[in-house]
Amino acid sequence: MIQYLRRKFGKRKEEYGWFGNYSSWEDASSVAEGYDKSNILEKTKDSLLAVRDGKAVYERDSVLFEKKEYPFPLISFLLHSAFKNASPLNILDFGGSLGSTYFQVKEFLGPEVCASWNVVEQAHYVECGKQIFEDGLLHFFYSIDECEKTCKIDLVLLSSVVQYLPDPHEFLDQIASAGYPYIIIDRTAFINAGSDRLTVQKVWPEVYEASYPSWFFNERTFLSHFEPRYEIMADFSTYVPGESVIKVDHVPIGYDKGFYMVRR
Repeated sequence: MIQYLRRKFGKRKEEYGWFGNYSSWEDASSVAEGYDKSNILEKTKDSLLAVRDGKAVYERDSVLFEKKEYPFPLISFLLHSAFKNASPLNILDFGGSLGSTYFQVKEFLGPEVCASWNVVEQAHYVECGKQIFEDGLLHFFYSIDECEKTCKIDLVLLSSVVQYLPDPHEFLDQIASAGYPYIIIDRTAFINAGSDRLTVQKVWPEVYEASYPSWFFNERTFLSHFEPRYEIMADFSTYVPGESVIKVDHVPIGYDKGFYMVRR
């Protein structure tokens, strides 16, 4: 994303990106605007409407692209999970926006792969999603509990979401202990050395005007939540060009990574 924006809009002063090393979520939040700003939803909605209606081919983080970039690791793991499951998957996409990933991989979600794609999001996203984007496969829910009342979840997708939670380790414990057969973690931020680091992400204004707290995780600590319940079948680097290495305070100390896990 960063490399794409620089190509599209030109080089800019390095005032956007990830900054700081905050001691608490409250401290980081005090200097950030938050993730629930209405402009984020509105731009994401407009971009995904363009994709849904065939006026654009691909959206990521509200930015429209001229060519779709397929997340082939994610697609492969969805297909593998459906095969191993011997039936189409009920997928829980936690923090899935208005269905960005769903629209990105929709053409691969045949009836033998996906029974339902269920997004759990903030209330204003859910209300928008229900009103505009729901279809035969895509559904929106206010909570995991609400979602699980409608179907038994086979696979959980966590794509670029855990690092934006105030209590990520508590959430990971809950996901790991729930016993879902398959978990895919994608586009998650880690730090090269040391313990977790809490930063503030200042978003490029060409994406949208926003800033919010953002974690970088110690990989070993992150994965410990899933042991011994899950086998890590594969790990993979981000599919997004230019984001395999992330700078914090202008120093390249972070990276995006994903994991495919199967319940033991």
